[in-house]
Amino acid sequence: MQLKTTRFGLVDIQADDVIHFPAGLIGLEHCRQWVLLADSANDALAWLQCVTEPEVALAVVSPGRFVPGYQVRVYRAELAPLNLTQVRNAQVLAVVGKGDGGLTLNLKAPLVINLERRTGRQVVVNGDEPTQYTLQPTGPAVLRKSA
Repeated sequence: MQLKTTRFGLVDIQADDVIHFPAGLIGLEHCRQWVLLADSANDALAWLQCVTEPEVALAVVSPGRFVPGYQVRVYRAELAPLNLTQVRNAQVLAVVGKGDGGLTLNLKAPLVINLERRTGRQVVVNGDEPTQYTLQPTGPAVLRKSA
């Protein structure tokens, strides 16, 4: 099937490419069906494209690629709706945003996807870990606490 998007034009997808977020995402609760598209210019970047809203696409990355030792710390109840049988079946993504200091990763509310069941959930992490990671264009990235 073809997916019409404002950012990427028409994109060919299969029905089993769709990832269902039953609760939507924070601020986008009405957007429940998404596809993950690779970025052709940057292998570290992907796009989470909403299936039902052609103009909604979020830049996402694997936070472990940029934050050494990154772990999602949430209550088990937060992950229960995903029906994960094994943690290795989960993919964690961080939404990329633009802040005053450049590009940032939202570590406070990562996306967790059950790859087997094609379901996802945005979770809010526990604890005092840094919640935002700033990507510096020249030099190492710096963690800063934003909440």
